[in-house]
Amino acid sequence: MHIPTLHLLRFMFPSALSCARPQRRSWLAVAVLCGLGLAGGVAPAAAQGKLDAQYTVTLVKIPVGKGSWHVDIQGDQFSAVANGGTSKLVRLFTGGSGSGSSQGQVVNGALVGTNYRSSFSMSKKTEEIHITLAKGNVKESGIVPEPGPDPARLPVTDAQRHGVLDPMTASLVHVPGTGEMLTPEACHASAPVFDGRMRYDLKLEFKRMETVKAAKGYRGPVVVCAIYFVPVAGYIPDRPVIKYLAAQRNMEIALAPIAGTRILAPFWMTVPTPLGQARLEATNFVTQP
Repeated sequence: MHIPTLHLLRFMFPSALSCARPQRRSWLAVAVLCGLGLAGGVAPAAAQGKLDAQYTVTLVKIPVGKGSWHVDIQGDQFSAVANGGTSKLVRLFTGGSGSGSSQGQVVNGALVGTNYRSSFSMSKKTEEIHITLAKGNVKESGIVPEPGPDPARLPVTDAQRHGVLDPMTASLVHVPGTGEMLTPEACHASAPVFDGRMRYDLKLEFKRMETVKAAKGYRGPVVVCAIYFVPVAGYIPDRPVIKYLAAQRNMEIALAPIAGTRILAPFWMTVPTPLGQARLEATNFVTQP
């Protein structure tokens, strides 16, 4: 399966750590700015459907950002596009915006990403990342501007670039079978993610069931999963933000169904930060088969 945001949301999740150099960013930027990217893993898709969602990001209940996510699964092709940025209030102190996209094929019912791109701008600086994959293996990746060498960063080996998901494709959870989708089993998954710089695993664990109500669109049950971030390579072990996120045991994500499919997408997500709890939540969550 796949989440996320945590690209959906790179607003709030570890994939945000690679959008720009974390040591030069505030925790607010880590929690809010880096595009969309979530948690989960990719598995077979069941049908055709679309999702158009709008999200808000709050920090200790103060609005700090907004974003959108559009997913389209049609026949043997799929695409996903996300955009986000800080609120007017936050831009007075540290402005930023991000976008990401992923395209791929539906092969034997599975979502297989082939192209991923993201762009993150902050303080008049922009970083762009692209990844090309074939059957889950990274064929090409690059970052512009290219980061300089850092002997403290653990290198990503060729073997660690095999059998991975891009951050955007890693944000949709497939539920196999024909029965109920919103069950504890939906959280029994992990995703190996490569975001262009960093290789990490996202693991989910069932927490509880809840009911949600978007201002527009979905109203009904969601399955809430705990998210665990496990860094593998491409990171600096002594970096405080890495240690902090890897140690967290109270990050959560709520998953809701995309109509006409057996795919679940993030409805809300919470991540604790030293400044307080950051929360990404859908205001609009409109799906159609």
